[in-house]
Amino acid sequence: MAFNFDLRVDRSHSDSMKWHKYRDQAVIPLWVADTDFQSPPAVIDALAQRVAHGVFGYGTPPPELTALIVERMHTRYQWAIRPEWIVYLPGLVCGLNLAMRSYTRETQAAIIPTPLYPPFAEAAGYAGRHAYAAPVREQAGRWQLDLAAIEPALNGDQALLFLCNPHNPGGTVYRREELEAQHAFAQRHDLVVCSDEIHCDLILEPGCRHIPFASLNPDAEQRTITLMAPSKTFNLAGLGASFAIIANPALRHAFKQQRRGLIPHVDILAFVAATAAYRDGEDWLAAQRDYLRANRDEVTARINALPGLRLLPVEATYLAWIDASALPVENPWRFFLDAGVGLTDGTAFGDARFVRLNFGCPRALLDEALTRIARAVAAL
Repeated sequence: MAFNFDLRVDRSHSDSMKWHKYRDQAVIPLWVADTDFQSPPAVIDALAQRVAHGVFGYGTPPPELTALIVERMHTRYQWAIRPEWIVYLPGLVCGLNLAMRSYTRETQAAIIPTPLYPPFAEAAGYAGRHAYAAPVREQAGRWQLDLAAIEPALNGDQALLFLCNPHNPGGTVYRREELEAQHAFAQRHDLVVCSDEIHCDLILEPGCRHIPFASLNPDAEQRTITLMAPSKTFNLAGLGASFAIIANPALRHAFKQQRRGLIPHVDILAFVAATAAYRDGEDWLAAQRDYLRANRDEVTARINALPGLRLLPVEATYLAWIDASALPVENPWRFFLDAGVGLTDGTAFGDARFVRLNFGCPRALLDEALTRIARAVAAL
């Protein structure tokens, strides 16, 4: 079946957060991490059938979805998980906050890679926890986490290590030896690990493959909370179906206890969408990866051809982390916004010299945005 990712769906006057931000402005929004693609036809059909049923009372997690997740971990990653390890959540961000509250006390700290998706650091702030910033640096042409750099500063209060793989921003897919080094660090300091792997299905670089941190070895499995979701993969972010995989019974119990009375159940339509996506969405996903890979290649070539801008290889995700530090402007985000392109300000991630561009959109729209960026840079 052919899927049309070039289709322009008008979201400008819908309920879209992404498009509402610059509503009625001449700005192309390439910021928040959802795509402008219609979800797989199988998902749309499944939702239509469920809506036609007409009754929307309280629901329960569908056994089929649980079975699909168990099978998915086994076939894609050779990771044998059990159904009872799965804890459903109405979004991945609440999982970050639950992990912070479940595995650190008020006097304890978390270790957070930087730059990183803002809700990680926000989780520490909301819980009143101290955080150590572990630098993510360019090494051999890739963004990599340098945990050794913060080891001298640790004073024994650290209890939780946050990881993000594939990394957001930057798109790094960590290799086995890199993950093993992260695991050795966690062992050395007796840390619980919370690994955000929401972009695991969006590997764009040939030869790269996703390895769940918890699948490395038995010790990693017992100290890790893995967070995943179909939301980025199938453009279901507004439906909020996510899950944690927690093998360790004590960690799972603490996580569930912290969730009680605070985190709502997953919406019944979100369950329907997630089930259909994992069951019937693989052909669509393969086609989307091909489309995103071509978008990635265009962004890389055109950004790196501009003076003052630099983009390292994006191995996964649909998010380009653009270094604008050599551009002679005070605020790169504002500069590009004035040029008619709404990117994500790197300040929120921990580095104001960068901007993040979401290339999960029809190619014609991406081409226009890149043309506006090039025109603005040339005018300098």
